[in-house]
Amino acid sequence: MNFTPLGKALDNKMNSQNDLKKQVEASQIVEITEKVLKNMFDNDIAKHAKPLFLKNRTLTISCSSSVAAQEIRLNQAKIVKKINKELGKKEVDRIRYLA
Repeated sequence: MNFTPLGKALDNKMNSQNDLKKQVEASQIVEITEKVLKNMFDNDIAKHAKPLFLKNRTLTISCSSSVAAQEIRLNQAKIVKKINKELGKKEVDRIRYLA
């Protein structure tokens, strides 16, 4: 009997289901964004910014304060660069923020 390693089985399953793969990547991007925001900004700013979802290479972040929205707007290019670097590929082009 031949056994397939779990990692390989998951990769095969993910590759066969492209939508599932995209959903997993999008959730990874949300997690990475939370980490990047915590590292870039003090806790006061980071706790007011919540990454929501990725659609058409645009990351949407909800901001519960105008100061957080302003900081994200001013640092958008740096944030995008750090997210893509952490992810290991270019998946995010821009940030849309809701204030």
